[in-house]
Amino acid sequence: MDYNLLPNTDIKVSKICLGTMTWGMQNTEAEGHQQMDYALEQGVNFFDVAELYPVPATAETQGETERIIGTWFKKTANRNKIILATKIAGPGDYTKHIRKNLSFKKIHIDQAIENSLKRLQTDYIDLYQLHWPERKTNTFGVRSFRYDPNDLWVENFEAVLDALDQNIKAGKIRQVGLSNENPWGIMRFLQASKYPPTKMITVQNPYSLLNRLFEIGSSEICHRENIGLLAYSPLGFGVLSGKYRNGQIPPNSRLALFENLARYSGKKSFEATERYAKLAKEVGLSLTDLSLAFVNDRSFVTSNIIGATNMEQLKENIASCKVKLSKEIIKAINVIHEDIPNPAP
Repeated sequence: MDYNLLPNTDIKVSKICLGTMTWGMQNTEAEGHQQMDYALEQGVNFFDVAELYPVPATAETQGETERIIGTWFKKTANRNKIILATKIAGPGDYTKHIRKNLSFKKIHIDQAIENSLKRLQTDYIDLYQLHWPERKTNTFGVRSFRYDPNDLWVENFEAVLDALDQNIKAGKIRQVGLSNENPWGIMRFLQASKYPPTKMITVQNPYSLLNRLFEIGSSEICHRENIGLLAYSPLGFGVLSGKYRNGQIPPNSRLALFENLARYSGKKSFEATERYAKLAKEVGLSLTDLSLAFVNDRSFVTSNIIGATNMEQLKENIASCKVKLSKEIIKAINVIHEDIPNPAP
């Protein structure tokens, strides 16, 4: 396993991060524990979760994934072996069941942290992330920003950082990061940070062969400001595993169970996937290996968040850290990308 330092820290995390959002919905508690056991054995020391999980989000299951991780910590006493990341949910139709007010005011941040700590059965969180912005901006499949003059949000970057800083000083969280954030938001948080402990050190955004929008503006920020991308959906909800090729919708797959999760299943996404699959075959790799190795290889990626619903998938995903792509393969990937750029924003 390869490791990177979380930017601006001495915290070493595995290049592969174990994503957990299916635990408590598509996966049972026992399966979640099995995945954590195996991942740790393979050198994965970085787990990512959120107060919202599992996904799709419901009031009945909210927080279940954190609870499953907590029971594993209690059973195994492995908390000190894991770098743990979780997130506070921002406002949205899919989060309104969590709290009556989903702003990032101190009282809500404090409440969210306390609830996560209880479910996780730990007294500290290594990386605490804002799951998405409070303000109205383009996320989840919307390419362009559309200004809304009726947006009631008022700039509060300093206040949010102060609230997080108080939790850092209390020992409840160690570092802070962003998720589903755009270049303007990343830069404003950096400008608002008065001292290192409150600097946003990571941003967790989608990044894959089907969605390379992060490269347009945010990757330069990563390099120049020393921020790390925690790439999620590197297989595009499983589309880049190849299991949906030729019109197949396997039983119990994400697209079979949750038809509204269509972000990666458009015509152009499947067209691009076929071309990447052909390339993978030509160079002697599986489509999964090609897709994950590409993300692993990017200079601005600190860790690649993989997720699996069965052990076979998990083993292949983790093993991708051993696959290295030649300059010729990267060039061939970029030819496809130029023809079909970002079909799943």
